[in-house]
Amino acid sequence: MKAFRLDELEAERVANDGAYLQFLRERNMSVGLYALDAGQIDPQLPHRQDEVYFVVSGRASITVGEETTTVARGSVVYVPAGVAHKFHHITEDLKVMVVFSPPEG
Repeated sequence: MKAFRLDELEAERVANDGAYLQFLRERNMSVGLYALDAGQIDPQLPHRQDEVYFVVSGRASITVGEETTTVARGSVVYVPAGVAHKFHHITEDLKVMVVFSPPEG
């Protein structure tokens, strides 16, 4: 079993000065923690993997392809592989758990 604590993952992400921390990588998936500050620009490009975002905290909008929705704590968003997507209008610091399948990279 592998078990993680969100507060410890967040501390590790901050210590490594990165917006993204991959903390689990298995044969069919990887999982990471992604964070963007209020007002920050999301630099993401489309990925070759399917993604699921689970919003841990914060508030923003996300555009996936041609569709836009507002997300906040508890929101779950699926992004198909190869589709352009970005968080924007980030009004509260955003922390998102990201699941990639197959694993990113």
